[in-house]
Amino acid sequence: MAWLDHIPLWLIVAVAIWLALAPFVPEPHLTEKLRMLAQGTLRKPIDIFDLLYHLAPIVLLVLKLVRIWQVRG
Repeated sequence: MAWLDHIPLWLIVAVAIWLALAPFVPEPHLTEKLRMLAQGTLRKPIDIFDLLYHLAPIVLLVLKLVRIWQVRG
């Protein structure tokens, strides 16, 4: 996990926000894909990939924050 220490926190936050909200119109993909997941209609491989693609920076952000708390605590 040392590679994660070299990535600035502000960059991960910016990318996570950007991909969580992209595309801005008509509806963010993340919202659409999570709704599809809840409804059980998330079946196409491209939709699953899209969900993972938009969630990846959020997962990295969580890992980075956990890493910061571990190092400081």
